[in-house]
Amino acid sequence: MLQFEDFVVGETVSAGSIAVSLEDLVAFAARYDAQDFHTDPEAAKASFVGQLIGSGWHSCALLMRLIAEDFLLDSTGMGSPGIDELKWLRPVLPGDILHARRTVLETRASRSRPEMGLVLFRFELLNQRDEPVMQQTNWIMFGRKGSGVAPQPAGNWLAHTPRYERPLHESPLEAPAEAPEPARFFEELEIGRRYELGSFVFTAEEIVGFARSFDPQPFHMDEAAAAASSFGRLAASGWHTAAVWMATMVSHRRRQIAATTTGSPARLGPSPGFKNLRWSKPVFAGDRITYFSEVADKRESASRPQWGLFFHHNTGINQHGEEVFSFDGCVFVERKP
Repeated sequence: MLQFEDFVVGETVSAGSIAVSLEDLVAFAARYDAQDFHTDPEAAKASFVGQLIGSGWHSCALLMRLIAEDFLLDSTGMGSPGIDELKWLRPVLPGDILHARRTVLETRASRSRPEMGLVLFRFELLNQRDEPVMQQTNWIMFGRKGSGVAPQPAGNWLAHTPRYERPLHESPLEAPAEAPEPARFFEELEIGRRYELGSFVFTAEEIVGFARSFDPQPFHMDEAAAAASSFGRLAASGWHTAAVWMATMVSHRRRQIAATTTGSPARLGPSPGFKNLRWSKPVFAGDRITYFSEVADKRESASRPQWGLFFHHNTGINQHGEEVFSFDGCVFVERKP
């Protein structure tokens, strides 16, 4: 069992592998990131990237699965407050075999909670050619030796494969009441404009369905184990909260495209990554989260003159008006012809 004191600054460990098929990539994207270049091989040929690639949020989920298999399920892990920075470096393609690598960058004992320490990791997701496809930096909380913090409960938490299987009863994405505006080109984006993307109810079935494939920690999968954890009850994986943000964003874009009545709607390209992702409060079974996105800045692309980059600040708010999720992202957007 790994505890806070077992992590040594500078230590690098490689672990695990997951093969991803076309069916795997499409299964995740169809639910959480249903853009053509993630779901339709033929339509993807005319996209920004020219071929079908995996969703970046799927890569995040797959790395989480490898981390859980590697060490989290045999540790005093107490969750993560968020992700400092994440970069999508290369596309994930059908047939890739992905593996993980972790490096300890820093360790810090908690001043406010002496039973706990924090470890700063750099996690890398690499393909079969040992090329990094994604890199993230984040803290994870662990119980300290002699503190009485229990390890994760024993159980067959890895019984399910890392392919997303949709639950029998799915929560719908609920559209906002406001009428959508047309899809905007780079030049038309208004800095400071805030959009409501939609809402989603995190049921126990949805929470467990996501966790068993990608984040199989007991407090995401089992009511009794969750009750004995620091969460106190069944809580959604942070990556589930993030993936649903992407699903509401895609739904929002579709409404904008449908509202475009003159000319071709502006297209979106992929995202190079994000910063400052924070899971500020747990998302529990029964919570309704409403997602928002605000245009924070924009700049022209030097390497792709037909495209620009726009930067957005994103939040998720629960039914009590509390912020549970936020991050700063950026994405390519088409310029006016």
